Amino acid sequence: MAVRIGDEAPDFSADTTEGTLQFHSWIGDSWAILFSHPKDFTPVCTTELGYMAKLKPEFERRNCKVIGLSIDPVSDHHAWMGDIEETQGCAVNYPMIGDPDLHVAKLYDMIHPNASGDKARTAADNATIRSVFLIGPDKKVKAMLTYPMSTGRNFDEVLRLLDSCQLTAKHKVATPVNWKQGEDVIIVPAVSDADAKAKFPDGWKAPKPYLRIVPQPK
Repeated sequence: MAVRIGDEAPDFSADTTEGTLQFHSWIGDSWAILFSHPKDFTPVCTTELGYMAKLKPEFERRNCKVIGLSIDPVSDHHAWMGDIEETQGCAVNYPMIGDPDLHVAKLYDMIHPNASGDKARTAADNATIRSVFLIGPDKKVKAMLTYPMSTGRNFDEVLRLLDSCQLTAKHKVATPVNWKQGEDVIIVPAVSDADAKAKFPDGWKAPKPYLRIVPQPK
């Protein structure tokens, strides 16, 4: 079954490098990033896992937990984590889900529902398990990204995306192209001019009636 923005993120129980967890309980009242990998000991993913470990404090500062997934067993993850620390200069500091039977990958519609978890599967067989899911405290999917195996994901962009989703969940604004924290935002069309005057008493710039630009709310 397809997972779309606005759907409840499928719950599951899984073994991880930090023990067994129930996903929704683990999220608790936080935001969460779930990012997946098609195989252990793959080069692009090695760089991603190391960079995410370095960036984790920034996610924590935003009340966002990070969890990885790879279709290999947890025992393989532990061996891979040694390589990641050695080559990337940072130890993996978040749980990594073992998904050798593809249970979570199928729950999140990352791979064909009839795919087998056979150990002979290669990274190419699992190429679509290269996704990022941003999940809110309400356990709803807020955003999704999927990359090819040949292209490393931009986790600075994931952090920017989190900033935007958190801001727009709190205020009736949207963020324009290439927006960064602290820059101007846009009043959403659902807010009338009368309501906007109450919410934004200092006014706004409007090059078009539907394009109302205001400083980022605090």
